Amino acid sequence: MAPTTQAPAAPVEPPSATTGPAPVRPGRRRATAPEAPAGLRPTRTGKLVRAVLLALASVATLFPFYAMVVLSLHPQGAVELPGSLFPWRLTGEAYTEVLGARDVPRWLFNTVVYSLVSVVGVLLLASLAGYAFAKKRFPGRETMFWSFLSMVMVPYHVTMIPTFILISKLGGVDTYWGLIVPTLANAQAVFLMRQFILGLPDEIFEAARLDGCGELQIFFRIVLPLLKPVLATLGTFVFLWHWNDFLWPLIVGQSAEMRTLTVGIASLQQEQVPLNQVLAGSVIAFVPIFSAYLVGQRYFTEGVVGSAVKG
Repeated sequence: MAPTTQAPAAPVEPPSATTGPAPVRPGRRRATAPEAPAGLRPTRTGKLVRAVLLALASVATLFPFYAMVVLSLHPQGAVELPGSLFPWRLTGEAYTEVLGARDVPRWLFNTVVYSLVSVVGVLLLASLAGYAFAKKRFPGRETMFWSFLSMVMVPYHVTMIPTFILISKLGGVDTYWGLIVPTLANAQAVFLMRQFILGLPDEIFEAARLDGCGELQIFFRIVLPLLKPVLATLGTFVFLWHWNDFLWPLIVGQSAEMRTLTVGIASLQQEQVPLNQVLAGSVIAFVPIFSAYLVGQRYFTEGVVGSAVKG
């Protein structure tokens, strides 16, 4: 029997950049992301239940705000529930009375000064301290940082009385500086700044020093621009904390002229003020907070996502 010969196989040419990727052979599939197990895939019933639960949670969250706005626009008189929650008769007389009152514009001005100055002071001091703890080398740095951070575990009410006694001895009662200065040392803000600055490469600072930049130039020209997301995030939180702060302004601002908006609105309930005017003041106090969040929302989201990625 004559032996059979086999023809040599044709050489396989490598795919070139011009011809594109090699065609997929029949019977083979491209690599795809692994699918979830069948038991973990959401069913139509599960999706429907989730949508209903989220809708109920949204209604429960938004209902107090809806009731606050509708009742503030309700005419002065007895409030009947649930009839008063329907917007049939609306009037703005409560807002006219509140904004035309003698003390409310002063309370609003005090709150704006207290919140904005505190935001600027906290962000500046926290960023300076965070830069020093993150990028500077000095004896006792770690001991000083963790000792300062341990103040987070101390309840605020424990240090409130000694702080008030100190401010009172210095003559800070019923003054703006007595209201603002004790709130500027924020350990949480310093920790957040330090953790964010630790992620910045040291080569940037070394190159700046080789170019002849001083420490203040490095801080204001390099560090602060890179801190925009975390500054916006922290600034939003600090603004909310100070705008809604009640206990410390109540203790320090003992006269009617030095009250903040939250303290002033609470005092209206003791003066037999109608409910619609009290709620109108609450709406006025809520609008700046919501506006501040809308302005810093993009940076707020970037700061949260960046912190999560760094973590």
